[in-house]
Amino acid sequence: MNKVVLVDHNERNHLLPLTFTRPVGLIRVGIFTIAEKWQKRFNVKVSYKTQDYLNALFPSDPDAVEWAINGALIPSQEIVNEIKALQKGESLYADSTWLATRASDDRGISMENTEKKNAICKPKVIDRSWKIFQLNGWAMQEDFEWLKLNTKSISLPKDVILIGKDILIEEGAVVRPCIINCESGPVFLAKGSEVMEGCLIRGGLALMEGAQLKMGAKIYGPTTIGPHSKVGGEVNNAVIFGFSNKGHDGFLGNSVIGEWCNLGADTNTSNLKNNYADVKIFNYALNRSESTGGQFCGLTMGDHAKSGINTMFNTGTVCGIFANVFGSGFPHRRIPDFGWGGAEGFKTFRIGEALEAAEKVMSRRGIELNDDWRKVFDHLYHELSPKL
Repeated sequence: MNKVVLVDHNERNHLLPLTFTRPVGLIRVGIFTIAEKWQKRFNVKVSYKTQDYLNALFPSDPDAVEWAINGALIPSQEIVNEIKALQKGESLYADSTWLATRASDDRGISMENTEKKNAICKPKVIDRSWKIFQLNGWAMQEDFEWLKLNTKSISLPKDVILIGKDILIEEGAVVRPCIINCESGPVFLAKGSEVMEGCLIRGGLALMEGAQLKMGAKIYGPTTIGPHSKVGGEVNNAVIFGFSNKGHDGFLGNSVIGEWCNLGADTNTSNLKNNYADVKIFNYALNRSESTGGQFCGLTMGDHAKSGINTMFNTGTVCGIFANVFGSGFPHRRIPDFGWGGAEGFKTFRIGEALEAAEKVMSRRGIELNDDWRKVFDHLYHELSPKL
């Protein structure tokens, strides 16, 4: 058996809009997604117990599983050891937060009527969107330590200035003349990634497969740029899940960007209030804003959202899926899903037009907008768009 199912638990609704279009376990933090971390740490097959409308895209393994694990739990070696030490029919908790359950028999998992154990170590759980960039440095270092034991690194070209030594470069990465400082955090350049001329990089940085840093980009860590994304301008402590573009000048800080997003030229995000107060952001589950407990928080953007040229996002903005934001001034800090507009208000981005745009965007990366994804987006449109 020896299989893991990652469960969308209570944290899922607090992570919207990022989890409208993926299981919680497919959130990227550090270098890998949470699911990839479990696959590598646990050396087992991973499946998902997610929302019904996502099942066709992310099915559960029909065979029995041995462990059910909270999809928001980031694996460290300590928590992996505690989960592996569970006896059949035992569940692991951190106070009231469920972490994992081991099956009582070969018929699979039941999280009811299990014996509860409290975790000894302090687990890292992504229960809010801002935790993704706040924990990104820690998670990146954890992933980097695993990669050092399992990755063969190639040498940097001689015309690259390197400060520090914590760098791993997979074969197939292209690095043009630039400056890389990895004293403040590790740097990982995946196969097929490219660092163009004149980039200034201060780690940590994870540049994933097929991702590009455009000429003259300024990157402050800990920043993760997911697969097949293009990034230019200035970025500080941001996580881009993948297949998204910020190809031009403009500032992105303390932010989380989903997949298939595009930030138009000179799009800027504010990540600090003028009065230096704690930043509050909208929480879908609570239907109100809540404090992040920190002074720095920029933009949280759901999948397939776009911003036009010169867009300005206020501190702590949450932008819904398929939103299309443009125009002068600061739009509201709560930008609705399938919203079309800006500071003067929003109308509905109709589903036919939204799907047409998604099909064009995905085809540019050689990925088909298949019927399963169309059904997911249609479901979300009819669930969310009447709220405009």
